[in-house]
Amino acid sequence: MAAKYFGKNMYPVLRLKPGKESTVLQRHPWIFSGALMDIPNEIPHGSLVSVADSAGNIIATGTLSNRTTIAVRAFEFGPATIDAGWIREKMARANDYRRFLGFGIDNITTGFRLVYGESDMLPGLVVDRYKDVLVIQISTKGMDLMRDIIIGVLIDQFRPAAIVERSDLNVRREEGLEDIISVCYGALREEVEFTENGRKYLADIWKGQKTGFYLDQKDLRNLVGKLSRGKKVLNLFSYSGGFGVAALADGARTVHNIDSSEAALALCMRNAELNGFAPESMTTLCADVFQYLSGDGNEDYDMVVIDPPALIKAKGNFEAGRKAHHFLNRAAMRLVKDGGFFVTSSCSSFFNEEDLLVTLRRASVQNNLRLDLRYSVRQSPDHPISIYFPESYYLKSLICQVRK
Repeated sequence: MAAKYFGKNMYPVLRLKPGKESTVLQRHPWIFSGALMDIPNEIPHGSLVSVADSAGNIIATGTLSNRTTIAVRAFEFGPATIDAGWIREKMARANDYRRFLGFGIDNITTGFRLVYGESDMLPGLVVDRYKDVLVIQISTKGMDLMRDIIIGVLIDQFRPAAIVERSDLNVRREEGLEDIISVCYGALREEVEFTENGRKYLADIWKGQKTGFYLDQKDLRNLVGKLSRGKKVLNLFSYSGGFGVAALADGARTVHNIDSSEAALALCMRNAELNGFAPESMTTLCADVFQYLSGDGNEDYDMVVIDPPALIKAKGNFEAGRKAHHFLNRAAMRLVKDGGFFVTSSCSSFFNEEDLLVTLRRASVQNNLRLDLRYSVRQSPDHPISIYFPESYYLKSLICQVRK
């Protein structure tokens, strides 16, 4: 079937099957291939397309993927021209929201997520800001084809010292794309200093996790800091010591960081030095956390923080991931003193807050202790959760007081 085109934009039109319009009309940005009547072979992978209901009315505009079950990612609900002007307007709106939150190059928080994909109506794109350095991640073919436009808009709007691309994502291979790690603009030193609520951190832009730092845990770091005064803290899966710095900045006695990466632990110590903490207040151990928690350690802490990597990356490995969460939480909460705080997180979107609560309930009963829930925390608001896109909510954290 030949591709149909709509209006002056000349985007190919894909028509939905009768009865498949509801999720698009409810503004969910993903349109699955099974909802479409046909995807003509001559429409190139990554092309901009219009999506029409069964009556022929254009109800969305987005980019096509012919490699995944998510056939179209909507940029706009209705007809639209997706060009540099359109992207510039979306970038400006995203930046205005972050400034409303108190984040910006002239504020006390200079490290934050500037663009969060579908939540900012820029599906396939993440932009993180570390003071005057921007780091982009592109995950779809459609957005990949817009790279030059994106970089041009970022340079024009934000005048950064450098733009780095860290598009080393598994999903790119699903889209038929190769990984890219490169400097797109300007010059970059290996690490970048930024601030979060006045605390100083270094982001390893080139080799670090995500784009160099876990920017999504701002709110939890603030709470950990407030609860840490005078406390002895254990920070599991510490990475570069984000929680440790927050705890010491608010008066913790000591923080012991455990991670399997020597490079991350070296960055822990540099972050401690950057903030002027006494060397003995921040200690590290390079170890596999699963093996560490399997040991016979008798040391206990006033607070234990456990923030593992994504343990469930697909629905198919839910059960294995659930067991891993159970083991980690059951073993880690035993290390907390009576009256102390247990802080636990999950960044797996397939493992929701109710799953985490069930895990804690079972683990606490097995340990013959009680957990009193004090705080429930989500990803920080620079990673906005869209009410139209439940998949945007992935990070959940619980702070419990331990009673033995």
